[in-house]
Amino acid sequence: MKVEIDGHIKDLRALWFEDGIIKFLDQRKIPEKVEIFNAKDYNDVAFAIKDMVVRGAPAIGVSAAYGIAQAVLQGKDIKKVSEVLKLTRPTAHDLFFAVDYMLKKIDEGEDPIKASENYAEDIVERARKIGEYGNSLIKDNSRIMTHCNAGALAVLDWGTALAPMRYAKREGKNIFVWVDETRPRLQGARLTSWELKQEGIDHKIIADNASGFIMQQGKVDLIIVGADRIALNGDFANKIGTYEKAVLAKENGIPFYVAAPMSTIDKSIESGKKIPIEERSQDEVLYAGSCRIAPEGVKAYNPAFDVTPSKYVEGFITEYGIIKPNKIKDLLW
Repeated sequence: MKVEIDGHIKDLRALWFEDGIIKFLDQRKIPEKVEIFNAKDYNDVAFAIKDMVVRGAPAIGVSAAYGIAQAVLQGKDIKKVSEVLKLTRPTAHDLFFAVDYMLKKIDEGEDPIKASENYAEDIVERARKIGEYGNSLIKDNSRIMTHCNAGALAVLDWGTALAPMRYAKREGKNIFVWVDETRPRLQGARLTSWELKQEGIDHKIIADNASGFIMQQGKVDLIIVGADRIALNGDFANKIGTYEKAVLAKENGIPFYVAAPMSTIDKSIESGKKIPIEERSQDEVLYAGSCRIAPEGVKAYNPAFDVTPSKYVEGFITEYGIIKPNKIKDLLW
């Protein structure tokens, strides 16, 4: 991902491990400015995940992998570190997948830095394959809608939902993207638009509640979103507002796809009813930046994710191909 920082264009990932410090592109600051957040120990990593310095299920997973590797180097209690990291955000399955992966590798005697770097490189390769397979769904002059940010910032590179769009652009296809603003943290307006602009992909930001009207007007050919956790029956959790998009897509005859690596699938749950949903601070709804937009004394409810039933999903774009929701179990075993 090409990023301008300190007046220079650099090829950077969303996060990386350098000289014992985990460095994050601080996603709280983009697009106003690009700053690096330095995590010097596991408490900093936990803060980065919880406060959304880093976000996106695969990137959260890599953060945890690096965090455990760093903690081993620093002689920390790995069991305690693992517990702290797992408590940061409850919905994204990649977090738990990465922690368990690292504990297993360490138990097997593998060098923790090597294990964490292998995990990161594997995630990037999975994202590239998602782009390759998803590209087959995109025709020249396609109009695509997406929700939240499932780009390189949410993975490390390529992205999940944005990976097919990147692939299509690099193959010379003319595409256009409708970018939901994604209230309340505006990940679409701030982050997805920022990434698409760097790629030179034509797009427009829309208010979340404009998406149904645009579908009704026949201006959307397909929808691609990411996922934070996928159940075995194909139900999935993603950023709040995704469920509405899926229902509206079904009503308007628009194919709805989910792009995610297999690490996002939770083998322990049969349906979306078991997916834990994070509730975040009401201030994210009551304030726009530092400005309060609701009357004093009023409270808000702020679920960070919703669950979309599998019946609304045309297919899952994975590193193994495009899979129907009822075939997820077949792929795992």
